[in-house]
Amino acid sequence: MPYEAMLAETVNIHGHRDDLIDAYLARPLGPGPYPGVVVLHHMPGWDEATKEITRRFAHHGYVALCPNLHFREGMSTPAENSASIKAKGGMPDDRSMGDIRGAIAYLRQLPYLNAKVGIIGYCSGGRQVYLAACTLPGIDAAVDCFGGGVVMRPEELTERQPKAPIDFTKDLACPLLGLFGKEDARPSPEDVAHTEAELKKWNKTYAFHSYENAGHAFFAVDQDKYRPLAANDGWEKIFSWYNQYLR
Repeated sequence: MPYEAMLAETVNIHGHRDDLIDAYLARPLGPGPYPGVVVLHHMPGWDEATKEITRRFAHHGYVALCPNLHFREGMSTPAENSASIKAKGGMPDDRSMGDIRGAIAYLRQLPYLNAKVGIIGYCSGGRQVYLAACTLPGIDAAVDCFGGGVVMRPEELTERQPKAPIDFTKDLACPLLGLFGKEDARPSPEDVAHTEAELKKWNKTYAFHSYENAGHAFFAVDQDKYRPLAANDGWEKIFSWYNQYLR
């Protein structure tokens, strides 16, 4: 049996406008080199479930970093931070992209990185993955897990989110994997089809999979929305995608 060990800890990274924010780093204990993955948490926040996902990537031989995109709210729990964000009208896209840019930069300066960085996000994090993959440099592969709000109607646009991520599709610069539930309402099957049509229009490298009997958050082991068959198959597809493009 090979030796197995990992390190998981809170670190500080420089995010949007050089703000110092918290992030959760998990990595194998070994010289590497290892591919990196930026993990974007869902709207319930920078919580235990997301940190468990981050450790799972480390167990599979990745350096995983999950920035706390709600850090500036300053509340005592992830749920309170999320409620504060919702009350203010959602996450500002410019701030989110600044924090993600900082997470990519942090991974890229680690001596045990193999020079490849992927990104994955769930729920609101899936939307941020799509936007980041289209607008930020340094991403080698992306995974959008049921990101709601990639497709946005004109009345849904706000000062914090002034443009729909789908409108940046022509600039997508890396392969994109999308995992969705057919019973989801945000994104709906129609939203997924619209996004896929746009990816085809611009001749992008992508793969979409939509699961029967699964809705939003089917990866969430701590929620009643969890669907193990869909989630297990989804994890297989995620690791296959990253093995292809990050190793």
